[in-house]
Amino acid sequence: MDREPLSDLERKGDFIRRHVGPGPDEQVEMLAALGLSSMSALIDKVVPKAIREDEPLGIGGGCTEVEVLEKLKGMAGKNAIHRSYIGQGYYGTHLPTVILRNLLENPGWYTAYTPYQPEVSQGRLEALINFQTMIADLTGMEFANASLLDEGTAAAEAMTFAKRAGKSKSMTFFVADDCHPQTIDVIQTRAAALDYEIVVGDPETGFDGIECFGALIQYPSTDGRIRDIGKLIETMKGSGAMVAVASDLLALCLLTPPGELGADVVVGSSQRFGVPMGYGGPHAAFFATSDKHKRSIPGRLVGVSVDSRERAAYRLALQTREQHIRREKATSNICTAQVLLAVIAGMYAVYHGPEGLKAIATRVARLTAALASGLKAQGVEIANDTFFDTLTLNTGGDTAKIYAAALERGMNLRKIDDTRLGISLDETTTREDVAGLLAVFGAENVDVEALDAAAESGLPSDLVRSSDYLTHPVFANYRSETEMLRYMRSLMDKDLALDKAMIPLGSCTMKLNATTEMIPITWPEFANIHPFAPADQATGYREMISDLEQKLATITGYAAVSLQPNAGSQGEYAGLLVIRAYHESRGEAHREICLIPSSAHGTNPASAHMAGMQVVVVACDDEGNIDIEDLKAKAAEHSDNLGALMVTYPSTHGVFEETIREICDIIHQHGGQVYLDGANLNAMVGVCYPGKFGSDVSHLNLHKTFCIPHGGGGPGVGPIGVGAHLAPFLPGHRELKDGDSRIGAVSAAPFGSAAILPISWAYIEMMGDAGLRHATEAAVLNANYIAARLKDHFPILYTGPNGMVAHECIVDIRPYDDATGISNEDVAKRLIDYGFHAPTMSWPVAGTLMIEPTESESKAELDRFCDAMISIRQEIAEIEAGKADAENNVLRNSPHTIDDLTDAEWAHPYSREQAVYPVPGLRLRKYWSPVNRVDNVYGDRNLSCSCPPLEAYMEAAE
Repeated sequence: MDREPLSDLERKGDFIRRHVGPGPDEQVEMLAALGLSSMSALIDKVVPKAIREDEPLGIGGGCTEVEVLEKLKGMAGKNAIHRSYIGQGYYGTHLPTVILRNLLENPGWYTAYTPYQPEVSQGRLEALINFQTMIADLTGMEFANASLLDEGTAAAEAMTFAKRAGKSKSMTFFVADDCHPQTIDVIQTRAAALDYEIVVGDPETGFDGIECFGALIQYPSTDGRIRDIGKLIETMKGSGAMVAVASDLLALCLLTPPGELGADVVVGSSQRFGVPMGYGGPHAAFFATSDKHKRSIPGRLVGVSVDSRERAAYRLALQTREQHIRREKATSNICTAQVLLAVIAGMYAVYHGPEGLKAIATRVARLTAALASGLKAQGVEIANDTFFDTLTLNTGGDTAKIYAAALERGMNLRKIDDTRLGISLDETTTREDVAGLLAVFGAENVDVEALDAAAESGLPSDLVRSSDYLTHPVFANYRSETEMLRYMRSLMDKDLALDKAMIPLGSCTMKLNATTEMIPITWPEFANIHPFAPADQATGYREMISDLEQKLATITGYAAVSLQPNAGSQGEYAGLLVIRAYHESRGEAHREICLIPSSAHGTNPASAHMAGMQVVVVACDDEGNIDIEDLKAKAAEHSDNLGALMVTYPSTHGVFEETIREICDIIHQHGGQVYLDGANLNAMVGVCYPGKFGSDVSHLNLHKTFCIPHGGGGPGVGPIGVGAHLAPFLPGHRELKDGDSRIGAVSAAPFGSAAILPISWAYIEMMGDAGLRHATEAAVLNANYIAARLKDHFPILYTGPNGMVAHECIVDIRPYDDATGISNEDVAKRLIDYGFHAPTMSWPVAGTLMIEPTESESKAELDRFCDAMISIRQEIAEIEAGKADAENNVLRNSPHTIDDLTDAEWAHPYSREQAVYPVPGLRLRKYWSPVNRVDNVYGDRNLSCSCPPLEAYMEAAE
């Protein structure tokens, strides 16, 4: 028989054919449907010749899934897991294994999309309501959002919130000097672009005589001290300032919450509620405030509304897509949050309940008190006489020696300065750890039980919490693992994620998040590293990060990359700050005009505003392209002050604009820089390079093009790539000591959400040069195949000069709305009955649906989606012809639920079968929406953003 070469047999498990949906034969069929004979011919028709590159990327040849895990194991093995007592906002924690296995490692949770379509998102929306309730309860506030990116940026959001919600005309913001240092840095970065003055000082003595619009204090302080912040808040508010408090959730299980002490805003991180440190992230920050400010909360807010049956249903409220409406007047540029991590933290509270959390907090506090007692017995001076989990030690000339002795024993202490050390305990600390710490100070074989029995509490008696928290039944009902498992499963089953069906959202690139890519993120060598651990303990991390930066630079054609921004919105913001810093370095700080096309994603103008730039809108022509003549006119008009152009490429309407080189040249001729939004990079990898055709800086969405899962709305990573002239200005961080020319920190941790970077590194490593280009070709093929199948049924709004689209296409529903009243929302909801998440609605053009299939979807799934859309078009045609009622029809009443199927009375002129089984294949695999259509207006008018009261559960059971 024929014998295949051994090398070919070894490659039979190539990852490329696992990642790309259509197989070779299917690709031939799809190309034939487009009248093409090859992928090369397809790319020739889609991508302008002027920017195309045919040389290999230079990444390498790719590898198998087994090989990539071996490589990552090798890197992980170079990391050293020490016992970290550094604290400073990052702590060891135990993630309950039932949550680890069934949530964090479960694609039903991590492949879900942001819950813009509430009917198919009820599970994760309920989980986020739990998180919001937990935050509101623990902080003593009335409202909390569904999470922010990290504690530093949440504090920065609190600053801008204070400015817009308060009444002070001052431009000064006060920051207590005992806030976490990285938080102060992020605030200073944000403030500089907005021309706010930051005053950092002692909150008890440094606030006198200062007129400011807001203030931030830490409780407990970064040095462990627990102040009576009630008196501070009263003083600060008395001078007209709004007061934000950065706090610790575990400490608030024992301490009087800031809300009861008068705080206007409470922010912090939920990391220690079960989320690994992960070398800095991702972690879900929180933001809580009072009822009167609920409509000014930044980021996402989950609310309670009703469906068409008047049943309670969850939905995103108020700011759901506010950037698209308010643009440069938006309160924030945040587009995603940290949903997956917020869900984990909320489930941690569900799992432990109030009594469990209090027990964990009490144990930490008692171990800290025992440690303090033992240290005092050794003659060590403790600077803070009150504490929860953190002690600051005055170690004088012995500081370096003690620090080194701890390192030798595998312990990381916090080196505050040359005369002080810090020690922070956490949930993972044991009695043996406390004994080991005392041994560093010369006390061997200490009886920790005896120390505990004799130690005095470090909690101030007048600040011990007396109020209840987490009283809702959800935090009491799931104590056994069986019940916890079933609760999480019940929520997951309500949702439609990539494990069930294609999610065809334009510009959101919902592709395969391969299991092999996901496995390393929970390895202890990546999960349990403190972001401020000594660099030599993260050698493997640094090696992987450096290599990923280089790979991304190669893929984009830029000179350098920073991985610090921990979301696409943060990448946009950081990129514009880099441009500002470059202009300032050349004595041209006045270049503050930012040109933005009218079709741009709403975060673009919002980011420009945050970066202190003035937005000038550039018109688009009838084909959706940038109007070159208007661009020339605007660039010339603002030539002396032109800072940047923000442009998305391929464009937001899914086409490669032929004039991109000319666009870049126009901006450069007038002294500006080109910021290219990398949201659509999935159509360019291996085919063309932004850094080579004229762009100066781009942010990349690793949670799109490079396979980090969307997680129901986060986590994400939004690194920026820059040209050589901008490289000196990339984001800096105090832990890296990386130069004065850089802009300040834009995220709390040096490498942002480092724990999920192995996902993108593994994807690029497995795909290699050929695989990455093939993925781009397949993404373009899939989009054009859908456009070709649908064009005879729906107008395809925009195409390039050869009648082709890029990686996405826009289907126009407006003619049918005009003719029948059936809107794009009706089509979106009807798709749920067919088992699909809706495409992107009404963006970039109102009344349309933007479809992006990605390269990971097979021809069978593409055909299933197209069949659904064609069937829906036939349903619209029946309304047009008068065969179906204009109001009481399958589209207006969608989605249909089990309750519709089992109603005793059927009040519709169409059959139940047409409602729930419009195509035969649904009988084999049917997704049932758990609720009927959700009333958005009701939800915003009757805003409720915490767990429904017990009566709602009783009503549901009746």
